[in-house]
Amino acid sequence: MSEPILITGVGIVSAIGLDRAETLASLRAGKTGIGPLRFLKTDHHEFPVGEVPLSTDEMAARMGIPEGQPRTRTALMGMMALQQALQQAQLQPVDIARAAFVSGTTVGGMDMSEQYYLDFLNNDLHNDYIAQHDCGACTESIADRFGPFASMSTLSTACSSAANAIINGANDLRCGRHEIAVVGGSECITKFHLNGFNSLMILDHERCRPFDETRAGLNLGEGAAFLVIETMTSARRRGVRPIAVLEGYGNACDAFHQTASSPDGEGSYLAMKEALADAGLTPADIDYVNAHGTGTPNNDSSESQAMMRLFGSDMPPVSSTKSFTGHTTSASGSIEAVICLLALQEQFLPLNLGWQHQMPDGITPVTDATPRHPLRHVLCNSFGFGGNDSSLVLGSVPPGSYAKGATDKATADDTTTTHVAQRGVAGEVYLTAAEQISIQEGLSEAWLDTPIIYSEPYVRSLDVDFKQWLSPGESRRMGKLLKRALATSLSAMHKGGVEHPDAIITGTGLGCIENTEILLTHLCEEGEENCKPTPFMQSTHNTISSLVSIHTKSHGYNATYAHKEASFDCALEDAWLQLQLGRIRTALVGGQDEMTPKYFGLLRKTGYLGNPGQTAGETAVSVMLSAEATADALCRMTYFRRCYRPSAETLAAVAAEVGAVDAVMTSVSGAATSVTPLLREAASLFPGTPLLQFKNIFGESYTAYGLGIYATAHVLHRQLLPDAMLIEGFEKPTALRRILVLNQIDGKDYTFAILEQL
Repeated sequence: MSEPILITGVGIVSAIGLDRAETLASLRAGKTGIGPLRFLKTDHHEFPVGEVPLSTDEMAARMGIPEGQPRTRTALMGMMALQQALQQAQLQPVDIARAAFVSGTTVGGMDMSEQYYLDFLNNDLHNDYIAQHDCGACTESIADRFGPFASMSTLSTACSSAANAIINGANDLRCGRHEIAVVGGSECITKFHLNGFNSLMILDHERCRPFDETRAGLNLGEGAAFLVIETMTSARRRGVRPIAVLEGYGNACDAFHQTASSPDGEGSYLAMKEALADAGLTPADIDYVNAHGTGTPNNDSSESQAMMRLFGSDMPPVSSTKSFTGHTTSASGSIEAVICLLALQEQFLPLNLGWQHQMPDGITPVTDATPRHPLRHVLCNSFGFGGNDSSLVLGSVPPGSYAKGATDKATADDTTTTHVAQRGVAGEVYLTAAEQISIQEGLSEAWLDTPIIYSEPYVRSLDVDFKQWLSPGESRRMGKLLKRALATSLSAMHKGGVEHPDAIITGTGLGCIENTEILLTHLCEEGEENCKPTPFMQSTHNTISSLVSIHTKSHGYNATYAHKEASFDCALEDAWLQLQLGRIRTALVGGQDEMTPKYFGLLRKTGYLGNPGQTAGETAVSVMLSAEATADALCRMTYFRRCYRPSAETLAAVAAEVGAVDAVMTSVSGAATSVTPLLREAASLFPGTPLLQFKNIFGESYTAYGLGIYATAHVLHRQLLPDAMLIEGFEKPTALRRILVLNQIDGKDYTFAILEQL
């Protein structure tokens, strides 16, 4: 039986407070933070919002960041919240260095990109902010202020991002990867998503009224919250007192529509049901539900139906706190989790502000803060675009149960002990299929025999005929990246013999950047009127994973990672952890990124692309993983580990864990004939081992590592190594049984995966 996951520190910043005390006071007083816009430069002042009551400059001053240093509002709010969480948990630098950091965001540095986008294109006045645009850069800015952490990941599943960050961190602890994880999310209000939500016609001109018959939409909010979660062993050793217990969690996909929830709330029902089962609780054990409750007609009706399906006539107290904070989108899961923890600690029910009129066939939310009976277990819901639905179960700490020196028997007997580890640890992990569309021939392994070697600095993918996978109507509505993602996914699922994967997990550094550019260009050149909803919907990173789920009607686990060049790595790690825990048996893992001419030009300015001998490509790769071998399986994966800013000692220890391999597939990008730091390091860690490359064949992109995994799997399966893959100066390996696929990014982010011949 696994150890309980304890929460030992939290930090929160939102429209109703800059810390826990201010937040609690506002909740107790029924004081909303929703009001007129103050800081965002927009034409749409008709919409009330929940802004954090500090300007960007004021936040930077609080964090001691000098004027002129690149900073984004999302990162600054995250720093403020993270500082509080670390302080309450009493984490010292030595603790942080062995902790995982997982954050959720969707807009990343968009607040600055939308200001300087035309400058990015036309001059060099604000080039420093180009590299601050993506979600992973935001996560690094937040974490590196206090780090280095041992590993780092970024979830981007729209409004369930922070909740999924909590789930990922908990799986990490349950797998024994780390003893401490710092999890949560941050999101600022931007003109980009204000206009995006407005194009969907779901913003209210008045303060939102969740679950009210007169509800007319949501109010956008912003903020950040982080939680320190750790094993009981770690908390006892450090002598810290837990705040609460993360008892269980669940994630499911509604698989219904990209922006609307199903009438019966299937995805949210499944997420809540899984969270309760994971916690070993029944619906009757839940004392309060913090609902997603956006105030839109669709969400509140769908969520009501899901809760009535789960709880029946014995509905616990339910409220939405978005009428306090506004909808803080990607940060909402962690902000509302902290609000739930305050309710547990202080034994009160957060009010559902603005509710007056009963919804037909809807729930009746909380209007009295006094609980019916003591709060012990609360359920917190977060639902995102594409039907990405997540639920957390948080429990109070029984007196003395987790104190330093408490007996093991007390822990084993405690009702809050988690149950997932009883499922056992998976044995083998197999790659049963792998497909790609790239600058080589798509949905084919012909490149193994005759790879095309490009000398151009920038090449678009060689697209296939999508008619086999898409109807003409579907094809017209989708951008190129979505078509590629769906084609590779469906092909990999077919070859892997899986109709409905237990998990669909995508890595994408930039998402559908072409759609992002369309909306940004409209805002910068034509203004804020007549923005179209399609570019906004398709610009969200988790559009890709949700598209596959909707197309295949797969209701299982669904997640999207957007962590720069480690985006695919994060997705693969998530699948690996859940396979090890036995939470899933099959996973479709994708790496999807496109490269438009405009964005190639911007990334060239940063020095990421356009270097000597380097080709920028595009990636659409889908890999089927399974706990069971199939007749046509490609290979097995026997080792996986990610590290952030590891010491030389840590790298040496990882190399010792890896042991002898027949070759190392490196992520060297550019002219491999020059001895790069990566090649020197790989040669030092694995002396005498042939070094290989794949980016000279497939090009560089944010998810190119997925093509490295794909290529290595087929090399092992076919027992064929193209000469172009062998780095000059090394002899071709005499055997191809065990290959390490090594990714190293900027000398700080490392991924080690071992693939073995069957």
